[in-house]
Amino acid sequence: MSSKGQQERLHLIGQTLFDKKGFNIFAIDVRGVSTLADYFIIAEGSSDKHAKALADSIVMTLKERDERPCHVEGLAEGDWVVLDYMDLVIHLFKPGMRDKYRLEELWHEGQIVDLNIVLSNERGCC
Repeated sequence: MSSKGQQERLHLIGQTLFDKKGFNIFAIDVRGVSTLADYFIIAEGSSDKHAKALADSIVMTLKERDERPCHVEGLAEGDWVVLDYMDLVIHLFKPGMRDKYRLEELWHEGQIVDLNIVLSNERGCC
């Protein structure tokens, strides 16, 4: 995927999470730091059900681009949902679980990615 295509994809996921009321949305470029993926996106939902709904929204959004996760973990419980798209891994937590695992600290050598999320009042009206 081209760099521009990857940026658009990351933005789309970040915007989807924001639009569905996900919070603490954070993306890390881990190329050169990890062999697991090129990018991680980490976000929280307000409950386990919300984390599962966020995961469903991302899967549906990327499915429209003919992308499907190669692996999904934790969807039944919703405490920590992982969507693995090979080059991109998305971690969705219910409150409290993110603090427990502190993935941002684990991958602190990665570069923070600006997701360019558009806030509702910036989109214009009508």
